[in-house]
Formats: sequence, structure tokens, C-alpha cells
Amino acid sequence: MKVSPTPTTGFFSFSPMRCILYALLCCLPVCAFAAGTYPQTIREAGDRTVSVGKAYQRIISLYPAHTENLCSMGAARQLVGISRTDSFPEKIVELPRFSARDDAEKFIAHHPDLVLVRPMIERAYPELLKKLKKSGITVISLQPGSAEQMFDYWLALGILSGHQQQAQAMVAEFTQKSDLYRQKLEQRPLNTRPVVYFSAIHKKMKTFAEGSMALFVLELAGGRNVAGDATRVRSTNIAYFGKEKLLSRGEQIDIFLSQHGRMNPASREIIASEPGFKAIRAVREQKIYLVEEAIVSRPTMRLLQGIATLENILYPVAGGDQKEKR
Repeated sequence: MKVSPTPTTGFFSFSPMRCILYALLCCLPVCAFAAGTYPQTIREAGDRTVSVGKAYQRIISLYPAHTENLCSMGAARQLVGISRTDSFPEKIVELPRFSARDDAEKFIAHHPDLVLVRPMIERAYPELLKKLKKSGITVISLQPGSAEQMFDYWLALGILSGHQQQAQAMVAEFTQKSDLYRQKLEQRPLNTRPVVYFSAIHKKMKTFAEGSMALFVLELAGGRNVAGDATRVRSTNIAYFGKEKLLSRGEQIDIFLSQHGRMNPASREIIASEPGFKAIRAVREQKIYLVEEAIVSRPTMRLLQGIATLENILYPVAGGDQKEKR
């Protein structure tokens, strides 16, 4: 069995150098990323380099993480449209809604100067993007493939929207707060941390791939991933584990976590009644917890909320109310 330990290397590990980096990030508003400095270069999906000559003022976002991050850095007023699945923050819910299934004319009628997509849309709807570009609209595809790429993604959004300073502040805040969890984690011996199965898509028996946002959250919260050898599905953050392998490790699983949302609507009852799942100790002991998809899978500041939520599940305070259990 491969139970993944908490990483001790990489960008999110705690070290004296990270403290220096945090200090430098706090000073960045007076450095090279000062607002209004253009052109600048970003790297979009597919490792393509893009030169950005200005801050865009009329943005349509087709991915909730783009929307949330733009709002977090103060660019909400530049949004003229959002995806049909956007629901956070509340102040944007009345904006016009768009889908990649809409025709190009609907987008063009709202006069955007930038449409933000992610690779899934880029692959599935190339003709739409081609028409938008032909009409003079800039189309940028962004989505970090791992937790370590998240900061560059935020900085790219800051450059595109003209909120570089605010994006740098997000990086600094996240760095500082995640390091506090890292320090706490170092006080917990590896063999005392709960072993967890984290379900991404229950009906397909899929979990999360190494390096994904969800496993980053789980690791910082103090959990050990029982499915560290799951097979990544293409270049996604999802991995196939399979029911047979899951059941074979059932006695080792202390906690059964499941993200809950559009991608994985499975209820606690559905999970508990899955044929064969009584072989999983966490299921027998009713230690099944649903966690909002948005706070564990989306590359936003709310991953900090996800870490806190999972930490409360894994290390409950005596008498505490674990509201995520359903």
C-alpha cells in the first residue's frame, strides 16, 4: 500500500527561505510588478507565452475560479459576464450568464475585451474561441495544474486585470497562512495522522491525483492519503483508483472524505450503502464526511477555508460540532 506522507519539499514546504520569500512578497508593490507597468508576459495553458499590453476592462469569465479570484483582487467591476455555474461571491450573481455552448454573437454583443476560459473549454469548443478571436476579442486559457502553479495563475490574473499589487498580496497572505498550518503539521508525527480516502467522483471510483489542490488541502490539514498510487486521468487533477483496490485497503481507512458539488453529488447515504463498502472501516464507523467542492478543488483563497474544515474533521475538538458530516 502507498500512503502518501505530507510533502516536505516544494514551494509549499516551510523553511527559513520561505520566510524570506514572504518578506519579499510583501515588498513587491514597490518592485517590478507595480500596477500599470506594461507590456508584461504571462504563461497560459499549454505552456504558451502571451504578451499582455494592457489591463483589460470588460471581462467575461467562464470558470468560477477565475471569477472568484478576480473579485478577491478587486476586479469585480471589470466583469461583464460570468459562467452559468458561478455563485460566489454573492455580489456577482446578477451579472449576465454565459456558456461555451452559446454562439459567438451573444459574447460579442456584450463588448468584452477579454474572455477567460480554461483548458477543458479550449479543447471542447475551439470554433467558439476562434470566432471570438477573429472578432478582436482576446481569449486566454488558464488553470493551474497543481497547487504549486496556483500562485503564477493568480499573478497572471492580476496582470490581465491590472491588479498586480492585489494579486501579490493574495500570494503573500496565502503563503503566510499556509505556513502556519505547515508548522502545526510538523508537530504531528506521521504515524499519528489519520489515513484518509478522498473521493472525487464516487460513481466512477475516482479520487484526486498527486499534486492536486484537494490533496494539498488534505496534506496541510494533517491527513495521509491512502490512494497515493492512484492513476492520473490524462492531465487532470482526477485519478482512477478503482473499487477493488479501495476495498482491499478498507481496514486502514480512518476517515472517508468526499467532495460534494456538481462534479460529485453523492450523498453520505449513497456512499454508506454502496455494495461492498462495509469493508471500509470508516464507513462502518460512520466516519463519512462531505466537504464543499469549491473549498477543496478550486484554486482560490478559499482553500484556506478547506484546510481549516478538514483539520476540524481530522482532529475534532472534544464536543465540537462537525457540520460537514451529513
